[in-house]
Amino acid sequence: MPNMKVVDMAGKEVGEITLSEKVFGAEVNAAVLHTAVRAYLLNQRQGTQSTLTRTEVSGGGKKPWKQKGTGHARQGSTRAPQWTHGGVALGPKPRSYRIHLNKQTKRAAMFSALSSKVADGNMVVVDTITATEYKTKAMVAMLEALGAAKKTLIVLPEVNGFVIKSCANIEGVVTTQYNTLNVYDILNCDTLVVAKEAVEKIEEVYAR
Repeated sequence: MPNMKVVDMAGKEVGEITLSEKVFGAEVNAAVLHTAVRAYLLNQRQGTQSTLTRTEVSGGGKKPWKQKGTGHARQGSTRAPQWTHGGVALGPKPRSYRIHLNKQTKRAAMFSALSSKVADGNMVVVDTITATEYKTKAMVAMLEALGAAKKTLIVLPEVNGFVIKSCANIEGVVTTQYNTLNVYDILNCDTLVVAKEAVEKIEEVYAR
């Protein structure tokens, strides 16, 4: 089982934690990660894009000129796709981009994402991440003490308004809770900062 040191918000080592081999020491499956990220991004799409076909564009009821004898190509409507202000041929219409992943694939992707951060040394476990006031400066100081990179994901055990709003103005920093953690956010960050209690709750949810 992988072991990690636990630090406080000042970056000082205060203990050690033994991580679950199943959750944080799994073999990284690139194919599963690709599937999970693709599904996440596609599921964010609203799919409401729409263009008007020649039957939906207003006007064009009158034949622009007679069929024969003009020297022009025959035309039946000024709203055909080749005309300016005409309809769009084969354009996008509202559709669903949603992809469904089964539970086994979701879990495998989560294990791979978390394990990759541990293997690369890009995960930091903090004893407690807390704040008693809205102060961005305190969160910046914490990240600097932890040596966190510009893009950082902070995982909390529960909603903490002071921490969340204090981090809101820090560029590249995202906060989330253990129960809303997703594969895309984990892979998209350079440093994963997780509260010790959040680690325990993640293991409680996924290790069984």
